[in-house]
Amino acid sequence: MIRMTLFASLVVVATTATGIAQTTSPYAGQEQRTIKALSDEEIRDLLEARGMGLAKAAELNSYPGPLHVLQLAIELGLSDVQRKATDSLYANMRQRALSIGRQIIEAERTLDRAFANGVIEPATLQSQVTAIATLQGELRAVHLEAHLAQRSLLTPEQIAQYDMLRGYRRNSTPHDTPSSWGLEQRNCAHQVPRARLRR
Repeated sequence: MIRMTLFASLVVVATTATGIAQTTSPYAGQEQRTIKALSDEEIRDLLEARGMGLAKAAELNSYPGPLHVLQLAIELGLSDVQRKATDSLYANMRQRALSIGRQIIEAERTLDRAFANGVIEPATLQSQVTAIATLQGELRAVHLEAHLAQRSLLTPEQIAQYDMLRGYRRNSTPHDTPSSWGLEQRNCAHQVPRARLRR
């Protein structure tokens, strides 16, 4: 009888503990953040113009990023002209990303304060969220544009090498053609046709 009572008590305790674990929010602890919607790491990323995975659509489709190209300059065999152009491209991207990143942080801070102070209203909520979404879109575009521009500065061989060094399996895609790489096509006028019509 005592054993059965003890077993029943253990079951109740275990069930209660499981219930508490299931109702605990994954956001627990985040209420201590300065800006609830942004972690410290996300704020640092925005303040340092890091990519944050915003350019994956480009990076994973053979459109290298300027920062990583500079880091792999020796392995890729960049010429002085390529290195200088990539330096300029990265500097411009970073400057634009830093500006937008700061704006995103301040916009999120304003939204957070409005909720914290209980002064948020439907009209202002819509406008604030729309402003944040627009800034996030602009930031992503800045990073993607940099990858797009970087591709035109490299040869097909360098891009293939970049993909290999970054650990990507390079798939054959429709843009893997000489014309799409921004390279001049060779003059083939001197080539003899394989077959000619007989008279």
